[in-house]
Amino acid sequence: MNDATRESSTEVPRPEHPRPHFRRDRWMSLNGAWAFSFDDDDLGLSRRWQEIASQGLDSDTSPFDRTIVVPFAPQTEASGIADTVRHDVVWYARRLPAVRRSPDERLLLHVGACDHEATVWVNGRRVAHHVGGYTPFTADVTDALEDDEDDVVVIRAHDAMDDVAKPRGKQYWDRAPAGVFYGGTTGIWQSVWLEVVHEAAIQDVWVQPLLELASIDISVDLPPLAIGRTLRIRVRDEDRILVDDAVAVLGPEVRRRLRLSEVDAHRDEGMIVHDGIRPWTPWSPTLYDLELEVVDVDDRILDHVDSYVGMRSIEVRGDEVLLNGLPLYQRLVLDQGYFPDGGYTARRDADLRRDIELAKELGFIGCRKHQKVEDPRWLYWADRLGFLVWSELPSAHRHSSRSVQRTTATWQEVVARDRNHPCIIVWVPMNESWGAPSAGSPAAPEQVHHLSMLYHLTRTLDPSRLVVSNDGWEHADTDLCTIHEYGDASALQHRFATRQQALFPRRARRSPFAAGHGDRGAPILLSEFGGISLAASDGWGFHTSDGADDFVRDCADFVRAVVDSDVVVGYCWTQFTDVEQETNGLLTADRRPKAPIEDLRAALAPSRRRVPE
Repeated sequence: MNDATRESSTEVPRPEHPRPHFRRDRWMSLNGAWAFSFDDDDLGLSRRWQEIASQGLDSDTSPFDRTIVVPFAPQTEASGIADTVRHDVVWYARRLPAVRRSPDERLLLHVGACDHEATVWVNGRRVAHHVGGYTPFTADVTDALEDDEDDVVVIRAHDAMDDVAKPRGKQYWDRAPAGVFYGGTTGIWQSVWLEVVHEAAIQDVWVQPLLELASIDISVDLPPLAIGRTLRIRVRDEDRILVDDAVAVLGPEVRRRLRLSEVDAHRDEGMIVHDGIRPWTPWSPTLYDLELEVVDVDDRILDHVDSYVGMRSIEVRGDEVLLNGLPLYQRLVLDQGYFPDGGYTARRDADLRRDIELAKELGFIGCRKHQKVEDPRWLYWADRLGFLVWSELPSAHRHSSRSVQRTTATWQEVVARDRNHPCIIVWVPMNESWGAPSAGSPAAPEQVHHLSMLYHLTRTLDPSRLVVSNDGWEHADTDLCTIHEYGDASALQHRFATRQQALFPRRARRSPFAAGHGDRGAPILLSEFGGISLAASDGWGFHTSDGADDFVRDCADFVRAVVDSDVVVGYCWTQFTDVEQETNGLLTADRRPKAPIEDLRAALAPSRRRVPE
C-alpha cells in the first residue's frame, strides 16, 4: 500500500498519487472497475441500494447492472459507458480491499471530486455527505467496517442537469452542447483512494512563502489526539537541510514562521534577491522539499507527510504586475481542461504534463484555467515545470440566495485545497457576471455586493495572491482590470491605444466596472481575445482563417496589436485546444497543432516594446 506500487501498476487507471502536495506512503488507489447504475426515477434510496451486501453485488437481482471505470464520468468513452443522455442520479458500489492497520490507526476514504452532491455509505452506514462538484471530501470509514473481505462502499451522486443555481461552468443545461457550452460531467471524475493514518495525524497544512524575509509562514491543523505530541518541520534543498524545527502541540493549530536563510533579502533594481534561496519562476521553478511529522514522547513517528514549497511573490505596483519584484508581462492561454475521450479527466497523468509542455512550447508562460477547478496532478506539474495559473471558479448561471451560498461554499474549499501551489498567482471567483448578470445595474446592488464579498473573502483566505472579482467586465473591487475583446487586429489596436479607450464600454454594452465602481488604476490585461477557427473545421470560432498559413498570420496580427500597446501588461489567448463544437483552439481536441509549433510560437510570443525580456 504505497506510492511506488501504484506508479508501476498497469491495471489501475490513473494510479499515481492523487494529491502530490500532501503525500503519505500508506495509500491505495480505488480507481478501476466499480459496479454502477443509473437511477432515473430516483428510487434507489427508497429501495435501500445503499445497504447492498457483498454477495448481492454478484447476484442477478443486483440494482448495479453496469460496470464503470473510475475516475471517468459516465458521459465519457474512458468510463466504458459513454452515455450522454440525461441521468441526474447515479450509483457506484464496490468491495473494499482488506487493509492492515493497528488499533490507533484510522482508514480514510478520499474522493477527489464527484459532481455534484455525493453521499457515501460503508456496509449500509452513512459515512459522508458532500455538496460541490469540484472539490474533494474525506470519510473516516473505520467504525463502519465489519469484515476484511466483504466490506462494501456505495456512493450516490445527484447532479440535476437543469440546475443553474450551482457552480457548473461550461456544463450545458440544455439537451445538447451549443455555443460556448459543452457536455455534462456527472458523478466521480477524480481519483478515489484509501489512506491509513494515525489518530493523531495532520489534517491540513498551509504554507505562505515570504520571499523578502527568506522565510515561510506555516499553519498546521491537528486533531485533539495530537495535543501533547511534537510537530517536526523540515525544509530541504536536495540534501541540504534549511529548516529543522520541533514544537510541542498545545492546541488544534500550530503556526510557525521559519527562516530558510540567515541572509536577509534585498531588492536589486527591483528584483528580490538573497544568497542561498532561489525564487520560483516560470523559467526556473525551484521547489524545496517540505516534511512534517508528528512524534510521541518516545520519538516514535506517528505521522509523516511530504510536501514542497516554492518561494515567490506576486504583487501589483502602479499599473504593473510584479513577480519576485520584477515586472511580469503575462503571456497566457485560455485552457478549458477537456480531453476528447475523458471529458474533465485525462486518461493518463502524462497527458496533464504534456498539456503544460505544449503550452510552453507555444511560448506561453501560464494559463487562465477557464471554468474548471483542475485536477491537483495538473497543478503539481504546473509547479514542477514552471507554469503560471489563474485559478477560476466554474460559475453558476443564476443569482439567488441559494447560488450565492453554493458558490461561496465551493470557492472556500477551492482556495483551501489549492493555496499551497506556487503556480497559482491569481484567483478568479467569477467570469463575465455569469453568477451576477445584473452587476452593471444600480438596480441590483446585491449582485455587486456579491462580487465585492467574493473579492474580500478570497483576500481574507489568502492575502498572498491577486484577486480578479469578475473576469472580463463589471469589476467590483479587484486587483487587476481584465477585459475580453474579440475584435480583429485593427479593433484591438484602436481599443488599446490609450487607457481611456480601453476602459470605454464595448461588448454587449458591458462596462469594465460594476455599478458604483470605477477605474482605480489597476493593471489592464486582455484576458480573452483571438478565438480563430480554421475554415475547414467542423465547428465555430470568433474569427476564421482559410488555412494554416493564414492562421499563423492572423494570430501574429492579433498578438502584435496587443503587445505593442502601452496600456496592456499581459494577455490571454483564446484558446489552447478545440473543445467539442468550439473549434478555435491552437491545437485540435486531440492535441495536434494547426500549424507548425515553431511558427505558432513566433506569432504568439513576439518581442515586446513595453517590457524588455
